[in-house]
Amino acid sequence: MYDFHTHSEFSVDGRYSMEDFAEKAIEKNMRCICFTDHIDLETGKDRIDIGFIPYDYFKKAKQVKYNYKNKIEVLAGVEIGIKPELKKRYDELIKNNPFDFVILSIHAIDTLDIHYDNYTKGKSPLEAINAYYDYMYQCIESYDNYDVLGHIDYIDRYFDTPGLIPEFNTYSSKVEKVMKKIISAKKGIEINTAGLRYGLDYFHPKADILKLYKELGGEIITIGSDAHTPEHLNYEYESVRKFLKYLGFKNIYIFRERKKFPVFID
Repeated sequence: MYDFHTHSEFSVDGRYSMEDFAEKAIEKNMRCICFTDHIDLETGKDRIDIGFIPYDYFKKAKQVKYNYKNKIEVLAGVEIGIKPELKKRYDELIKNNPFDFVILSIHAIDTLDIHYDNYTKGKSPLEAINAYYDYMYQCIESYDNYDVLGHIDYIDRYFDTPGLIPEFNTYSSKVEKVMKKIISAKKGIEINTAGLRYGLDYFHPKADILKLYKELGGEIITIGSDAHTPEHLNYEYESVRKFLKYLGFKNIYIFRERKKFPVFID
């Protein structure tokens, strides 16, 4: 079992140490855990940088990796909240630090945070979701120093009720454009199981998007729980594995030193 989306105390919304996560991962008989703590540059209207100090992060990650080397593999990645105008700053960050894995996520649109600023408020659901995928495409068109696109339909969490989420066929052409760009750039997507913990009845992304990705020739998929507490490590991992196998995927992928390695879905 592999969890490639986790958040320790190095994330602004994390409370538990890397050791806490490693201990729980060992208890759950996991093979590998990859920390992907947040770095979100110039967030909100005040353009505040939110993140960790890389020197401290890698110092701790190396300690944990060494201390648990005979029990579990520990890797150090990052989840970045991208915006097109920040590509130079993020590129410098990624190039100057030895990340194993980089998740690119859309947490905000321009200056508005999707969660904290209630981005969907005051907009029709279709207007909000179209703007979200248009912005996503703009981001991945302008920046390519990442490995997978994170929790693709993240915006679905933030409608007042799941019933307000537009039907997929009303905006599928925009998602298709994003998928084609990801595939042509030889990047991947993640299955993020946190959707089930946020009132949805599906993973991120939903089955329609996963099927579209497969139909378009997409192959690179990682699995992550988006755990902010050790208890959520590998959340619904087995359900994801079975569903990917059902859809016809042969492998999931893990990353070390930004290089991808297939793991057969048995």
